[in-house]
Amino acid sequence: MTKQPAVFYEIFVRSFADSNGDGIGDLNGIRSKLDYLVDLGIEGIWLSPIFKSPSYHKYDVSDYFSVDPEYGTKEDLIQLINEAKEKGIVLILDLVINHTSSDHKWFRVAQNPNSQYRDYYHWLTKEEIRKRGIEKRKPTDDSGLEYPWHWPKYRAKEKYFGMFWSEMPDLNLANVKLKDEIISIAKYWLSLGIAGFRLDAAKHIFPSWEPAEKNHHFWKEFRSRLEEEYPEVYLVGEVWDTPQTVAPYFESLQANFNIDLSYDLKDLLKNGLDEKRLIDKLLHSYKIFGEANSSFIDATLLSNHDQTRIGTLLKGDLSKLKQAANILMTLPGQPFLYYGEEIGLLGDKPDEYIREPYPWGSASETHWIARRNKVPDQEYQLNLFNHYKSLIALRKNTEPLGTVFNNLQKSPLEQKGIFSFIRYSENESFLIIHNLNNERSKLILTESLSSYTHLVYSIGTEINIDDSFYIPAFGMLILAKTS
Repeated sequence: MTKQPAVFYEIFVRSFADSNGDGIGDLNGIRSKLDYLVDLGIEGIWLSPIFKSPSYHKYDVSDYFSVDPEYGTKEDLIQLINEAKEKGIVLILDLVINHTSSDHKWFRVAQNPNSQYRDYYHWLTKEEIRKRGIEKRKPTDDSGLEYPWHWPKYRAKEKYFGMFWSEMPDLNLANVKLKDEIISIAKYWLSLGIAGFRLDAAKHIFPSWEPAEKNHHFWKEFRSRLEEEYPEVYLVGEVWDTPQTVAPYFESLQANFNIDLSYDLKDLLKNGLDEKRLIDKLLHSYKIFGEANSSFIDATLLSNHDQTRIGTLLKGDLSKLKQAANILMTLPGQPFLYYGEEIGLLGDKPDEYIREPYPWGSASETHWIARRNKVPDQEYQLNLFNHYKSLIALRKNTEPLGTVFNNLQKSPLEQKGIFSFIRYSENESFLIIHNLNNERSKLILTESLSSYTHLVYSIGTEINIDDSFYIPAFGMLILAKTS
């Protein structure tokens, strides 16, 4: 992947588009909507898990070498990859290797203590678990399970470890043969033309009682061995933790999701105040990330398949949803849109209702679940879609905004309800100003900002006879520095 996509688009495959009328989204359905994504400006697609699985979400894999028949065939995937590539879009797959399904052949056979697959999973007696003090875990944001040790279905002396769910037994990646199998799986899909992987639960490759360095070493070897044959493989990790914990993962993965930022952005948008001093916080994180890898990619987002949709959090307020898009598309990093964000879809827990069908209003609409959330009207959808389209084009066509790497500076503009920062390149410097207030604001530009006079982009901004800038409620202004 010589050129990093300007914007990725996460698709929950089951819910996006149905090609065969069975009510379930599939790969050919996605293929039929590629022109829609091209029109929006998307250059990369992250597909939720497509491997064979007994669940609707498919985060519990039962066969890593098969496309789930609900979604299509390997040939359908290859056709999707090739047609997307022709349209300037790369595909990455969701790779889930922290655990398998309890339906996986490895686990079914591993329940025999003498099986060759026994050591592919973690097994301990009740006494050993108690002795090590690991029978209970503190619930975390990514797993609320307190008691992660489970009895197998058949009579046994040992329990197995499953951090997320009893039907998702954790793999033991200390097993060299298993590690080789996992790398072979990744290479197989890369050989079909996939550009890389979103790595689910990347910090949980080894259990919490093991040192974190084991995770880091695993991913370094994983990337190194993939790059022997696929030097441009792209890897983005799901590591939800403090910057200090995330940073070492940048030594092996080009990108990691900034999930903390997504929650900070929601607070900023809901409250209309920069109480956390977000730019200071980001610059602090970037310093820590940069010490691990100066070319780190901050994968940014507003919401995803595990989070309440931004549309629901902002109560469908179109002005605020446009502002959410403004901020996401002007901050550094590599933005990931969750399907439907660009038209204001709503969704709240439980998870199924965050993953409702995309409302095509045609035969391609999926019906695997009854819709609980109201769909915005067509005028509203088109308004927000065109707003995203304009911002993505701006991001792709201006150097300071288009770089996926860190080029952020603090702005000296200190004004209540104004969120401001600077993005720069070798030849240009942009002052970006967002009005968080629900009323028009006059900008008070300090002397240090007096050279930012060239208007690059604005939303309803007025320039009065005294050369003052008035920015509307929830508006945005981008000024370029003039020499």
